Amino acid sequence: MNQEVRDLASFEDARPDNIEMLAEVRAGLLSTPKTLPCKYFYDERGSDLFQKICDLPEYYPTRAETGLLKSMAGEIAELIGPGCQMIEYGCGSSEKMRIVLSALIEPESFTAVDISKEHLLVVTEALSLEYPDLMVHAVSADFVRPFAVPAMVGTGLRVGFFPGSTIGNFTHEGAIEFLIGTKEVVGPNGAMLIGVDLKKDERILHAAYNDTQGVTAAFNLNLLARLNRELGATFDLCHFRHDAFYNAERSRIEMYLVSLSEQTVTLGGEVFSFQKDETIHTENSYKYSPGEFRALAARAGYKTTMTWIDTNSLFGIYFLQPQT
Repeated sequence: MNQEVRDLASFEDARPDNIEMLAEVRAGLLSTPKTLPCKYFYDERGSDLFQKICDLPEYYPTRAETGLLKSMAGEIAELIGPGCQMIEYGCGSSEKMRIVLSALIEPESFTAVDISKEHLLVVTEALSLEYPDLMVHAVSADFVRPFAVPAMVGTGLRVGFFPGSTIGNFTHEGAIEFLIGTKEVVGPNGAMLIGVDLKKDERILHAAYNDTQGVTAAFNLNLLARLNRELGATFDLCHFRHDAFYNAERSRIEMYLVSLSEQTVTLGGEVFSFQKDETIHTENSYKYSPGEFRALAARAGYKTTMTWIDTNSLFGIYFLQPQT
C-alpha cells in the first residue's frame, strides 16, 4: 500500500476515466434538451462547494437529517445489531456516518464509496484515526455502476448507508434500479438506511436551491470549469447562469445552466452551439411522501422496517430490508 493510503485497510480506484467522461458529456450536449451528468459535480472543488451548501441557512436537508440521526441513533444501532459492516454510498464528509458509527455496537468495518478520490482519501484516513478498532476501506467509484466491495469478515449485518436524499437525483425507475443493485452489495440478509427529502412548501424548496450567497450557483457552474480543465472544453463561465425551480407536476427540483448569449463551445474537437436562454439540465432532486417512497422501495424488492420523520416534517430516514 502506498504512503497516501497507509492508514486504510484497503483502497480501490474504479472512477470513470476521461474517455468515458468525454463520451457521456458529448452525448448529453447532443441531446435535446442538453444535459450533463450530475455525478461530475464532485471533483475536489465541487465536493468542497457542496460541503459549504450543507452549511447554508437556506439548505434545510442537512440539518434536518443530522438532527434526526442524532435523535434516533440508538434505535438505529439496536436495529442493526453488533459487529455490522457499513457501506456508505457517496460518502462526502461522512459527518452523518460518524453519528451512526458512534452509536453502533462494535462495528466491524466501514467502506466509503465516492467518485471524488481526493475527498474520499481525506475523509477515510481521518475516520481510520478516529475509529482505530474499525477496518476502514475506500472505494473511488461511480456507485451507480457495479463496484467491488472489499472482502468483509464477521457475521454482523451488512448495511448500506445512503444519506442526503441523493436518491432523489435518480428518476423513479433509476431509483428502483439503483436499489435493486444495492441488494447485490448488502446481500439477502442485509439492509439499507436511506435519507429521503419530503414534499413541502415550494418556497422552502426554492430557497434551498437558490441561496442568497450564490454557493449553489458556483457549485453548478463548477461543472463547466471541470470540463474545461479535464476535457479541454471552452465554456466561458461568464456566459452561463444558474437556475433552479420546483416542478410541482413531477415533484422535483430541476437545476439548469442557462446560456446568457448565442455562443459556441468546443469539446473534443467538436463545436456545440447554444442559443440565448438555452439550458443545460444538470440535476433533478425528487421529493417523496413517506408512502410514495415505501411503495418505490417495495417495487425494488425491499420492505420498509422502520420510518423516522423529523418534527418539522422536512425529512425522512428509512430502514429497508430485502423482501423474503
